Amino acid sequence: MRLLTVVWDFDPVMVSLGGLEIRWYGLMWALALLGGMLFFENFSKREGLPKQVPNSIFLYGTIATILGARLGHCLFYEPDYFLRHPLQIITGFRDGGMASHGAAIGLLIGLWLFSRRNKLPYIWSLDRVMIPVGVGGALVRLGNLFNSEIVGRATSASWGFKFLRLPEYYDRKGNLIVPIDQMPFLHPTQLYEAACYLITFIVLCLLYYKGDLGRRRPGVLFGVGLIGIFLTRFLIEFVKVEQETFEQGWAINMGQWLSIPFIALGVYMIWRAYRRPVEAGRVTKK
Repeated sequence: MRLLTVVWDFDPVMVSLGGLEIRWYGLMWALALLGGMLFFENFSKREGLPKQVPNSIFLYGTIATILGARLGHCLFYEPDYFLRHPLQIITGFRDGGMASHGAAIGLLIGLWLFSRRNKLPYIWSLDRVMIPVGVGGALVRLGNLFNSEIVGRATSASWGFKFLRLPEYYDRKGNLIVPIDQMPFLHPTQLYEAACYLITFIVLCLLYYKGDLGRRRPGVLFGVGLIGIFLTRFLIEFVKVEQETFEQGWAINMGQWLSIPFIALGVYMIWRAYRRPVEAGRVTKK
């Protein structure tokens, strides 16, 4: 029975003004970044930090995340093309191509600069950023769903999606060449990831606001967030279609290889936090 199946024909363009298109995917990214800024404002007020702390997160966090996501896609997934056409890294930005692993690396660098600028311990920033990263990751995956991209493999499950806007279903002129009734039902992997990221977000909120682990056990929030996000990514990749042709035939794909160091780092950070004495008091500046 397929009572829950969905025929997905969502228009990825939210608004079109002449030659300018505003896409739902871009809106999801904007909401994710805005959410990060609002959370840092809350953290600063809650912990008695100066007002300039949340103001500087846009420069050091947002810009670093966007640049890292773009460069990560270009260098991890299409290095041959972009090394031959380096200007396309910038000029082809609106055509898509953002990598979550690149965003993570960019954010780590940006947070290091942010911490130095505000004279805060680096681990303080790492712990707290994982909370908005959880909900932000869910929003970005919804953006992928709106774009009908990063889809899963064929499934007989009752909740499969028929993605009508996949490029392989059309010829170069934009004519549909695969009848709808012949399109397979696919795993909606974007929703799988979004749900897991939301669960990670809820767990991190409970640990920070109820358990106060951000203060007592520095590093635990960062570790739990890394495991929640990248272990999710590693496992769900098994039911995803390969994003690039060079991944075909691999036992584990590029996304999984890139996730392993983050998972290992998460385990190490939790182990390290519980090897140290419990800390007390407010955040200590450098």
